[in-house]
Amino acid sequence: MPNSPSGLSRRRFLASSAAVAAAAAGGLPLLTACGGDGGGGGGGEGRASDEQLRDILPTFRASESAVAPDIPGENGASPGYTTWLPTGELGVSVPEPRGGGGSFSAMTPLWGTPPSRGNAFWTAMDEAIGVSVDWQTQDGNTYGEKLGAVLAGSDIPDLVCVPGWELTGQIPQAIASRFADLGPYLSGDAVLDYPNLAAIPTPAWEASVFGGALRGLPMPAPTIGGVVPYYRQDVFDANGWQPPTSPDEFLDLCREITSARNRVWACEDMKWSAFIIFGVLPEKPRYWTRGDDGRLVNRYETDAYLEALEWTRSLYAAEVVHPDAVAVSGDAAQRFTAGESLIWNTGDGTWHVTTVEQRAANPDFHMNAFDYFGAGGNDPVLYAANGAGIWTFVNKNLSEERVREALHIADFTAAPYGTREQRLRAYGIEGTHWTLDGGLPTRTPQGEEEVVPETYPFIATAGHVIAHPDTPEVVEDWTGWQARQLPYVQDGLFHGRQIQEPARLTNLNDGFEDLEDDVVRGRQSIDDLRDAVAEWRRNGGDELRDFYQELLDTEGV
Repeated sequence: MPNSPSGLSRRRFLASSAAVAAAAAGGLPLLTACGGDGGGGGGGEGRASDEQLRDILPTFRASESAVAPDIPGENGASPGYTTWLPTGELGVSVPEPRGGGGSFSAMTPLWGTPPSRGNAFWTAMDEAIGVSVDWQTQDGNTYGEKLGAVLAGSDIPDLVCVPGWELTGQIPQAIASRFADLGPYLSGDAVLDYPNLAAIPTPAWEASVFGGALRGLPMPAPTIGGVVPYYRQDVFDANGWQPPTSPDEFLDLCREITSARNRVWACEDMKWSAFIIFGVLPEKPRYWTRGDDGRLVNRYETDAYLEALEWTRSLYAAEVVHPDAVAVSGDAAQRFTAGESLIWNTGDGTWHVTTVEQRAANPDFHMNAFDYFGAGGNDPVLYAANGAGIWTFVNKNLSEERVREALHIADFTAAPYGTREQRLRAYGIEGTHWTLDGGLPTRTPQGEEEVVPETYPFIATAGHVIAHPDTPEVVEDWTGWQARQLPYVQDGLFHGRQIQEPARLTNLNDGFEDLEDDVVRGRQSIDDLRDAVAEWRRNGGDELRDFYQELLDTEGV
């Protein structure tokens, strides 16, 4: 599974983080229901009002099989599990196979080599669920291309995973036209036939309403974690350095710890963290706020956006950013673990994976995350992620009986941490795919090959938890960081809405990310960015503003 590269585009950032986060039953951002002809609502067939949404959403009922966490979720943080449960202490959420022996084709992205067909892990899962799954995994790096081609054709698999970063072009419309409305099976108390699905947090289901109907089976996401500012705590502690508490302190610290002669630079590209430090609005569709006059203002039009880029530009000008990050080359993860750069922002799924990878070679390795701070003496502003950002959809041509059988697959894969079903899904068969070593699980070579995280977890998972008994310090650091940041979390104006912009305006923002990268590296100026914003307005930005204003006016957001 790849780590985020130094040349970090939003698309590549999310894709690389997702591959890691899937193993931890995490996810990415959320969205939910707004539809309608001409652009709203993930696919054009109507728009769900708040009242309709209440009728669409499944009833929430906490799992009776879940195990109490070692670290309860504080301030809305994900619960943490630091200990390994003996097999005899596991709960049981699916006492016997509920499938009817059918066979399903399933398409998901995969970063790596797919296991061979008929392998022991897939066979064991098929037997436990009572169905067989024909996995049609596709290269995660080019998944969008394959997904678009499949949805445009007639041979659509029974189950199709759609990550949120692929909701572009015609794919949102295809979701409404190609996939089943799961409301008749899951809305209200109907979901209670699938106890593990009933225990999925409501915000994840809110994110799964496309085209005015409940269509997605979600992978729930944490409230925050898409951008985490990591630092090498072991190196900081050894040198008596403290994490910064303001933008000025950050720059001063970076100057102090950079030593080009010793091939040590303070940081990687910090643009994504800068957006949080300066309180920049999130990306679409939540990239609007109300101005003082009540008129919608886009993130590109705010002072905070320009200030964040100007501050990031100052880091490059001070030559405290690793040269390979300047050149957009190489691997930021390798530079960070080698100690060539000491501060790095990327997704939260990297926390555990990187720690495990480094522990054998460097037992003192300790990556942690510093707390976000605001600019100008203000508190930081973090915008809440949506409740899910990866979904699996069910082919609308399946019979009612087959849809229900597909939901049994999802009910099994959504088993909570501390259950027999979750352990099988996450680790495979004891003795075949993993063994206990010192009281902790160790994957066998067969487990490394066969138990890939991008198949069954992509169907549906339980609410997000942080469970790493092999690295309890990661669980403590991660849950603690979440709890400290969450008091500063806000919802964006269109938080929780799945909005498909008018097709003629969908690509209006193309080019801003490249321009931002040029600006922070000094290749273009802030004035160039202002000119681009003016052109954006002329080319459709003001029309897009009217589109979102109409949503506000008609839905009373």
